Formats: sequence, C-alpha cells, structure tokens
Amino acid sequence: MKKSHAHTKPITIFWCIFACFILRGLECRSQTTNANTVLKIELNTNKTYQTIQNFGASDAWSTQFVGKHWPEEKKEHIAKLLFGTTKKADGSPEGIGLTAWRFNIGAGSAEQGDTSKIKDEWRRAESFLLENGGYNWDKQSGQLWFLNAAKKHGVKTFIGFVNSPPVHLTKNGKAWSADGVSSNLANTNYKSYANFLVEVVKGVSNKTGVTFNYISPFNEPQWEWKCCNQEGSPWNNSELYRATLEIDKAFINNNISSKIELTEAGKINALYTDGENANRGNQIDYFFNKDSKGYVGDLKSMAQKIAGHSYFSTYNLDNAVKSRTLLNQNRINTNPHLEYWMTEYCILENNKQIKGNGRDLGMDAALYMARVIHSDLVIANASAWHWWLAISPYNYKDGLIYIDKNKYGGSYYESKMLWALGNYSRFISPKMKRIEVSRLGKSSKKEDLKGILESAYISGNEIVVVLVNPHENNKTIALSGVPKDFNVMELYVTSGDEGFNLKKTVSIHPKQDFVLPKKAITTCVISRNNKMN
Repeated sequence: MKKSHAHTKPITIFWCIFACFILRGLECRSQTTNANTVLKIELNTNKTYQTIQNFGASDAWSTQFVGKHWPEEKKEHIAKLLFGTTKKADGSPEGIGLTAWRFNIGAGSAEQGDTSKIKDEWRRAESFLLENGGYNWDKQSGQLWFLNAAKKHGVKTFIGFVNSPPVHLTKNGKAWSADGVSSNLANTNYKSYANFLVEVVKGVSNKTGVTFNYISPFNEPQWEWKCCNQEGSPWNNSELYRATLEIDKAFINNNISSKIELTEAGKINALYTDGENANRGNQIDYFFNKDSKGYVGDLKSMAQKIAGHSYFSTYNLDNAVKSRTLLNQNRINTNPHLEYWMTEYCILENNKQIKGNGRDLGMDAALYMARVIHSDLVIANASAWHWWLAISPYNYKDGLIYIDKNKYGGSYYESKMLWALGNYSRFISPKMKRIEVSRLGKSSKKEDLKGILESAYISGNEIVVVLVNPHENNKTIALSGVPKDFNVMELYVTSGDEGFNLKKTVSIHPKQDFVLPKKAITTCVISRNNKMN
C-alpha cells in the first residue's frame, strides 16, 4: 500500500497542477474577453421623448464685479468659454455654447452696504429701483455686460430671476425675511412688485436689446431665507398665486411678451409632495391642476412649464431615480403638455461619493455633475438644464469657471465641470428631441446610473449621443440604429488628461467601433456627408 501511494501521489499532484494551470488559463482568457467585450448601443430614432430647449447658467453674483471692473481681455475670454461656438484649428470647441442665460434681478442690498446685514459683499446685489420710485438703468452694469456678451455670442433664451423683491417694497426694508413664515413683500406692494418687473423688462430691453423670454419672480420659495447669507424671500403658495395674478395683469396691460416661470422649487419633491412645508409644496397640482384653487395654467403670461432645482436629490441612487420618476409621473398626470425645466444645480450635498466643500477642477466633480444631468434629462425628462454659478469666487463645487475673489481683476480657472456641461450644451441644440437608446444587458435605472450612461438626441440633420464612462477602464462601443444617410461621426472627449476639454479626437463612420475612454465623457455628433459611402 505504501509503495502504491508513493507512485500515485506525484501523479496526482501533477494532474492537480495541470488542471489548475488549465483553469487559470481559462480564467485569464475569460477576464480578457470580458475586458474587451464590445458594448452594443442601439438608437431608435422613431421613438422620441421631450424636446430640449436649452442649457444655461446663472450670472449671480460675481459678474457684477467681473463685468464692471475686470480687464476687457479677461472677461471677453470668460464670455467665450461660456457662450462661444467657434472652433480651434483642430476642430475642438473654444467654448461650451450655452443657449440660455439667467440674469439675477437684484433687490438693492448692495446699495445698503453693511446695513443690509448680508455678510458677504459678493452676495449682495444692486437694484434698478431707487428709493424715490425712479429707476437707474446704469445699475447692475457688470451683469448687463455679460447679458450683452451672451447676446453677441448668439444666446437666444434669457431668464430674469428674482431672489427677493426690492428692499423698498419689503416688509422689513431688507432683502431677507425677518421670520421665514410668509413672503417678505409688504402686503400693500403686490401691484408695485408686478409693475417693478414690467419696468425691468422694458428698461433692460431698451438698454441692451435683450427682452427676457421668461421672468422667474419667486426663487426657491420653500426656504425661510432669514438673515444674513444672501438675498431671498419665502413664499407660501397662496401668496405666489396672488402675486402671479398681479404680474400677469401688469404684463398684459403693458404688452410685455415675457412669460412667467413657475415654480423654481428649491427641492424637486416640493413639486409633487408636501415637502418640508405643506403651504409651499405640491406645486404642480396647486398651480396647474384645473380643479385647484391656485390654478394659473390658463393665464396669458404663464409659461407652460414647471421649474425645480435638483439639490438634495442626487444621492443615494434609489432617491435619485425615485424622485425623478415621481416628478415625471405627476407632471404627466396633471398636464402632459407641461415641460419640466431643471433651472438650478451645483454640488451642495455631502455624501460618501462627493462633498460640496472645496473646489474640484478635475474629473471627479465633472463626472458627478454629468450623472445629474443624465438623470434629469433621461428620468425626469427635463427640457432644460441650468447650472448655478457660471463664475465662482468660492472654495466650493459651485462654479463652471473659478476666479480669484478680487473685484478688480485676477486669474480665472477652467473647471472640468465647465467642459462636462459642454458635452451637452455645445452639441444638443434647442429643439432637438431626445430619442430612445437601449443597450445589451441593461438593468434597473438604479444600476444603470452606476455604469456607463448613454443618451441621444436628434434634429433633422444631426444625431448627438452623449456617453459618460465613470469607470477606471476603457470600453469599446458599437452603435447601431443610425439611419443610413447619417454617415459621418465626430467624437469629442472631456477627460482628466490635460487639453482634453471637448477635444475632437476622430472622425469615423457610425458603423465603426470606437473606444470610450475611462473616467471621461464622450459626445458623438453624427451627421450626413453625401461625399462618403
């Protein structure tokens, strides 16, 4: 027996080692195959969703200094980065081509200076309205400079938004609320506030040639806006209703073409639930349900859309999917013709993945931002998407372009968030429609948000596909479903690599496979070229 064992043990060991070698080889081969698996993405150009109206950002608050005091060359270049549609010699865009611009209609805390009690001078704002009831159209000159720059670069959609009514019309003479319980607009000044907005529309138009397409009179009415961080006012739904009736009447009487934008909810759950305050919640139903006592959907000046901000709804992914799904369902159930505009977002949240504090000029913040854009467009069916601060002096993830906090000049810094937004804003033109995209192995919406994100948009002459790859490895992509007459595809990449800011990389046929770089955003612009086969 011992002799027999002596002979069989080496043989057994040999075959075990050989078997392990074979299995290990198969495992390695499997890993290699998985790593090189082609991700197949199919477009369905016959199934369309919402019409995209624009991508934008806000001028609050630093443009008041940059536009007024900074050297012409620097502010011209900042404007080109935000609004420019020209290309470099290699075909890469020079700017992100924003198609909407939000102008902060100030309340006058800047003129009050320290007596405004708003601690940060950069968060105070001038007002066109004077204490004697007159107007000075040389106020807000820095903001007007950027308004003109946006117009010069071809921006077509302009929104004037209000954080607080003018201090001369408020209950406490300040641009913030004393108690946070109700609107800070004095009860006797509702008509005066409506007339103020009329005068602002006319005055800015006479000064710049820009007529606001929309006026948003009530920014984030859910919050209390007590002293002393910035201008702001709470509004209960009943107060919003009363003020909206007055504004509509004033606009009609003065032939104002601007439309009223509601509801600028500070958190999207206030659009379809009570949120944190029942008096300021369920705003889709309250304002756009024909059976509601607050129905304003039939007013001549009312824009047929709802507006909300994506703050505090991006993490965890269950919440991101659920909140946007419920928002979209509530909108459709109330009035399927209403559009949804996501009108303000920056990275405020502090979670396991990201923290709002601290600038991040790199790809981590840019990829987080891209996932929010994707979620809002694909799950909430947003027709517009607007970032918060176009230009930020802060040590926070709130800017597209960062500047030194110096009123009279300094350096400016491009963030990857600027170029991440550009993957959408530069190529998805107004009136493009989002189309159906499917891919092999697609799972739940939550799981989808963890992986590669794909969305696609079409016009008569172009198809735009935006692909976000948050992973640490490249992926090979194969597109299908592209109509035969669309036969040339240009790829633009934003990644952490230096110089890869919407960099044009290749021009190929849509049938060709291509590599999606790791931790990057790639936009495919597919068009017709009759010279190609």
